[in-house]
Amino acid sequence: MSAPGHVALYMQSFAGGGAERVMINLAYGLAARGWRVDLLVSRIDGPYLALITPGIRLIDLGCRRSLTSLPALVLYLRRERPDALLSAMGISNLIALWAAAAARFRGRVVVSVHINLSFHYKYAVGVHRNLFPYMYRRFYPKADAIVAVSEESAADLRDVFGMPAARVRMIYNPVVSPALLAQAQEPVDHRWFAPRQPPVILAVGRLCVQKDYPTLLRAFAKVHPRTGANLLILGEGPDRAALENLVSELGLSASVEMPGFQPNPYAYMARAAVYALSSLWEGLPTVLIEALACGTPVVSTDCPSGPAEILCGGKYGRLVPVGDSDALAAALEESLCGENAPVPAQSWAAFASDQAAANYEKVLWGQSA
Repeated sequence: MSAPGHVALYMQSFAGGGAERVMINLAYGLAARGWRVDLLVSRIDGPYLALITPGIRLIDLGCRRSLTSLPALVLYLRRERPDALLSAMGISNLIALWAAAAARFRGRVVVSVHINLSFHYKYAVGVHRNLFPYMYRRFYPKADAIVAVSEESAADLRDVFGMPAARVRMIYNPVVSPALLAQAQEPVDHRWFAPRQPPVILAVGRLCVQKDYPTLLRAFAKVHPRTGANLLILGEGPDRAALENLVSELGLSASVEMPGFQPNPYAYMARAAVYALSSLWEGLPTVLIEALACGTPVVSTDCPSGPAEILCGGKYGRLVPVGDSDALAAALEESLCGENAPVPAQSWAAFASDQAAANYEKVLWGQSA
């Protein structure tokens, strides 16, 4: 393999989502392998900014809106001339491709897709439902490589969106690192985790339609009277008010809390009795991998894409149908009251940061898998 080179990683901000966390993990993983890493953001804001430490170069493009970062990215590419440009998520991928064309960039351009696009746009509204799928079909094939984060999402790109099969590469996200495992051992300042308290069901993710928290809340309403468990949902998002109303309607105000975004969810995961994922769709749900690495039993919907791959068809956790509160309640109660085998290290070994960085390195150099 060629010696490590200079790579630019581009995204919109340090918002507290899974894709942003993955890009930060990858930046440090590539830096550890000797790459000179520039991490470019359209605007420097968001809770993950606190994760940035010396070792990578942080570049603020100084733009409040996504599209206005295009000229700044063009100027960066002309000035710095990295060996490769890697972007993540829809609008960032498009901007990266347009900037590379405008700058006549000669390095490799790699875009990464962190969601199942078909299901994501099935639930989209307005102009986004048709415009962005068209834009992806039009411009993604211009990338040197298109990275999908699960086998199912890779198949979606090839079979539904018509992406050239030779350019679609599946690489699991860099998730588990020594830093994550160390953070899992940090203390948690919440009364529900004090000794002799009832078990806690944990969910982590944006409060939005995709995560289908109403189904989780309805399942929990069945589980709580029989187990006394509490439900903690970490995250923020547009559906907060609706979810708070549903919690009240279900009479769960004393046993459900939504304290917002937490910079270290791993300490909560390590102490939870069970981790619950109720999503309608995903790309590769990072939180499931994180929960496994923390040794926490997992219950997840078998949504597209990722949970079945991560949990090996149910070997490493319980899978239930999407939107089925009865099945989710039964699986949660079984996990709380039954026997749970220890979570083996092989359940998350494929998602270790160093392995993912090595796989991305091959794509950045244009080498075969």
